[in-house]
Amino acid sequence: MKLSDCYNVVDFRKLAKQKLPSPIFHYIDGGADDEVTLKRNTEAFENCDLIPSILRDVSNVDLSVTVLGQKIKFPLFLSPTAIHQMYHHDGETATAKAAEKLGTFFSLSTMATTSIEDVSKVSDGPKMFQLYIHKDQGLTDNLIERCKSSGFKAMCLTVDTIVAGNRERDHRTGFTTPPSLTLSSLLSFAMHPEWSLKYLLGKKFSLANLAHITNKGTNIEVSIMDYINQQFDTTMNWKHAEYAIKKWNGPFALKGIMSVEDAKKAIDIGASAIMISNHGGRQLDGSRAPFDQLQTIVDAVGDKVEIILDGGVQRGTHVLKALALGAKACSIGKAYLYGLSAGGQVGVEQVVGKLRDEIQRGMTLMGCRSVKELTKDKVLFR
Repeated sequence: MKLSDCYNVVDFRKLAKQKLPSPIFHYIDGGADDEVTLKRNTEAFENCDLIPSILRDVSNVDLSVTVLGQKIKFPLFLSPTAIHQMYHHDGETATAKAAEKLGTFFSLSTMATTSIEDVSKVSDGPKMFQLYIHKDQGLTDNLIERCKSSGFKAMCLTVDTIVAGNRERDHRTGFTTPPSLTLSSLLSFAMHPEWSLKYLLGKKFSLANLAHITNKGTNIEVSIMDYINQQFDTTMNWKHAEYAIKKWNGPFALKGIMSVEDAKKAIDIGASAIMISNHGGRQLDGSRAPFDQLQTIVDAVGDKVEIILDGGVQRGTHVLKALALGAKACSIGKAYLYGLSAGGQVGVEQVVGKLRDEIQRGMTLMGCRSVKELTKDKVLFR
């Protein structure tokens, strides 16, 4: 299978599985516990149908939206995900360049393998940094200040990862950062010589934004889950979030909001956006899908805060449904990581570009000339 054989997210997933050693692929692909929520995130979009309008003159369709203070070319951006160098040797550099070329947001994770400063050097596009609250307050402050100095335009705080979810696939495959050879994983690494050679001969793996402060996840074999459980502040509360918002003093989203009550609190402490998200089904299994919660949250607070839907998006029509219900934009994680794994920067450009094209085609068929015309009357729940 080649990039030219990939026509949708499912195809890019198949190619990523072909390219990556098993522990690495399953770290991208998996969820928590029985993965009920992981599956539901995408299935939820099938609960409603689109209702098109005809004879509308859609010769000029405008996909652009303004979100988190930046105008982007279409209402979909790259959500923060960790350790891109594990999936492709060019790491976050490839992903950031792809996002800039496409004209949308790139989001850099605290747990990235490319530093804030290095990403800033390779991309002039709109960039958001994803923050975690660490036990070491100085580390959290340091990350915020470095983003200010490096020209990042927005920040989000992930609020649903006080402890790591129970990702049983990782236990079974023996996934660690950096990768370690075990009897169970050795055959898979041997069967993927291109990935293994580039990993062994290429740039040394590092959690680049944290390497100067802590060696966790850099020169010792420790899983991402262990890092989360050891370093993240389990006392994190609304005061921590409010402190981060004020210290950043710019467009700021809380990522992981799933209830009306928490959406209202986010507004109260000054958040400019919320990302309705369950961390891709990787934390609390059995929780609601973001799309299932979207309409309730929009009805309660949609005129007071930007709402971003994060989770389960695999088709342009999924984005149309979310926007029709009141989301300002959607974000994706797994989908573009499949593209990165399948073909580096070109792979990201292709998978996100295909989703963009699906959005445009869908809007044309819906009779909508701009995102503003995607209104609630354009969808009907079954």
